[in-house]
Amino acid sequence: MKNIIAFAGSNSKNSINKQLVTYAASLVENTEVKILDLNNFDLPIYSIDLENETGIPDNTHKFLNLIKNSDGIILSLAEHNGAYAAVFKNMFDWMSRIEGKTFFGKPMLLMAASPGGRGGASVLQIALDRFPRHDAEIVDHFSFPSFGSNFSDGKITNEELDNDLKLKVEKFQNAL
Repeated sequence: MKNIIAFAGSNSKNSINKQLVTYAASLVENTEVKILDLNNFDLPIYSIDLENETGIPDNTHKFLNLIKNSDGIILSLAEHNGAYAAVFKNMFDWMSRIEGKTFFGKPMLLMAASPGGRGGASVLQIALDRFPRHDAEIVDHFSFPSFGSNFSDGKITNEELDNDLKLKVEKFQNAL
């Protein structure tokens, strides 16, 4: 049986991106899914001085090993001021110090959700450009706008958006 990891690039306890990634992961069939929470992988803010003084934190190795040992990744990025949330960027910076090809060629469904109408378009554009350079095999991507109006009780309520995500999840599953 294939195994995937799913996580939000956010540390909010009520992350809309974690809600979206959890829903998307529930649509993947015949697969073991591990939902990760970046809050369980606390890291100091990256700096070369800190790395030289104390080395790379264990939580970085743990998270990177979860990626390495998975068959695929579903990731939904929070957008803060048009870019990655600081918690994700920090994890990404630490992991890249161990392995520049951070995503190990794993199939990835890349998403972003936002309360606004653009659905995290800016952070998705950054990731679509950057992640392939770190060996992400982005199978498809999904922008989810107006979260509060389109998501309720753990699922997408907008039929058109829901059908779109289901097609992208199917494409991801076929790539595993």
